[in-house]
Amino acid sequence: MLGIYAQHAQTYLLVLMISTTIFFALPIFIAPLTWARLMLWRIPEDKDLAVYFGRCLGAFILIVEFLMLRGAGGEGTAYAFDVLFAVFGLMLAVHVYGAIRRIQPITETLEIGFWALLLVLNTCFYPVPSA
Repeated sequence: MLGIYAQHAQTYLLVLMISTTIFFALPIFIAPLTWARLMLWRIPEDKDLAVYFGRCLGAFILIVEFLMLRGAGGEGTAYAFDVLFAVFGLMLAVHVYGAIRRIQPITETLEIGFWALLLVLNTCFYPVPSA
């Protein structure tokens, strides 16, 4: 059963990526409360929505942590750094947006420096093949 359709793996990934981007990633990133209403969450009554979003975010952070662990062990190191560029860059953008709109506490605005620093460190430590 494992790999029964392996010859279609790239097509599967492309279709899955397009679908989840359209129905989950972009709506949650751009308009999380609108997405939540469409998924039948009662806003603002459902206080569990914050817990739900927090657990979802935590799950994805754990995936990134796993990629870093693999990279630290020598497997897929450059890929882990590439993922971290995306994570750090998007988190920087999210926090700058929140600061400009004044929709987050000061602790989140202060994180802008943290994400910027991580981008710089990621650049400095990026594994470049030896010449």
